[in-house]
Amino acid sequence: MERRQFFKASAVLAVGAATATKVAAQDQTYTIGVSIPSATHGFMGGLNWHAQETIKRLEATYPQLKFVLATAGEPGKQVDDLEDMLATRNIDGLVILPFESEPLTGPVKAVKDAGKWVTVADRGLAIEGIEDLYVAGDNTAFGRVAGDYFKANLSSGAKIVILRGIPTTLDNERVDAFEKAIEGSGIEILDKQHGNWNRDDAFTVMQDYLSKYPQIDAVWAADDDMAIGAMEAIAQAGRTEEMWIIGGAGMKEIVKRIMDKDPQLPVDVTYPPALISAAIEMTALRFVSSTPVYGRFIIGSTLITPENAERFYFPDSPF
Repeated sequence: MERRQFFKASAVLAVGAATATKVAAQDQTYTIGVSIPSATHGFMGGLNWHAQETIKRLEATYPQLKFVLATAGEPGKQVDDLEDMLATRNIDGLVILPFESEPLTGPVKAVKDAGKWVTVADRGLAIEGIEDLYVAGDNTAFGRVAGDYFKANLSSGAKIVILRGIPTTLDNERVDAFEKAIEGSGIEILDKQHGNWNRDDAFTVMQDYLSKYPQIDAVWAADDDMAIGAMEAIAQAGRTEEMWIIGGAGMKEIVKRIMDKDPQLPVDVTYPPALISAAIEMTALRFVSSTPVYGRFIIGSTLITPENAERFYFPDSPF
């Protein structure tokens, strides 16, 4: 709104400046590399879809932009993709969602040291300050919002288990915020293991929890795919009535069950896979305009409840 008002107030100067900027921008072409994990689970499937759709739209809108999209199923492949983008694709900018933080930090720094614009999305690097732009959901709020719900809806002495994601900085932020939110509640965390944001891994971890702990009152899965895997293990063990579960991200299957007031899934916490679209679009603006896009752009997390779930239900979405 402020930008629109500025242009209204300075119409003559703005039109001339915008025209000059557009002409200048179209005189040069730019290549932007986009490196993201493969669609190994639902969230990443949605994220891949949003990346592809955004790239198609931006290439149609800005003829001076070309995108190179690469997906990787493990950190080594992603490192190879970055080296290829730098050595043979001659990229001007990079948008990367690191598969894991530690092994990608050095390779991303090499891209930055080569003078390229770097946007990091979602999972931060192991060293702060390498990137020009960081775009992510609010991982601290993601953990805190879930923790606040647990604290408000469980009695002192209640026993819970946690399924963590892949070892990354964002997973640490989520878990730290969750644990801080339940401080003083008397809730006991029985265990917390990595389910790697994967249904099968979460199923295995939850089976282990169920065999070890005769009392579990609730589960924080911290991801909707892991929630589905954990629920399958709970169902097979015949313990569905004993515990409820909270995932996260807003998968349409989960949101629909919340809309239907499924007692096993009372709420969810948003973390949209479309965050990659924001990262790609803001990086594109860096090359086609004078819009300041450096710094940090954090997308908030919201509690999805039966009362507001319809707002977050998109039946045609891939996630």
